[in-house]
Amino acid sequence: METTEVKAWETVVLDGGPADGLRMKVSDRPRVVQVTFPCRIEAAPQGGVRAEAVYLYRRDYSVTTEPLRYGFDIASP
Repeated sequence: METTEVKAWETVVLDGGPADGLRMKVSDRPRVVQVTFPCRIEAAPQGGVRAEAVYLYRRDYSVTTEPLRYGFDIASP
């Protein structure tokens, strides 16, 4: 069984977009962070549905110390 070692958690701050200023912890410095936001649904079918808006934040490689910075990707869906 292969195990992967998790590096230390680091603080990041999201820059721009709907989650501007949000601070969070990540490990292994991912290239992209995905943020979802629930959407209101009108006249949902029986049994229910859920809809969420998806936003992407890409790592700013010029920032190398905490807090790391992830900028809003305006082209995200």
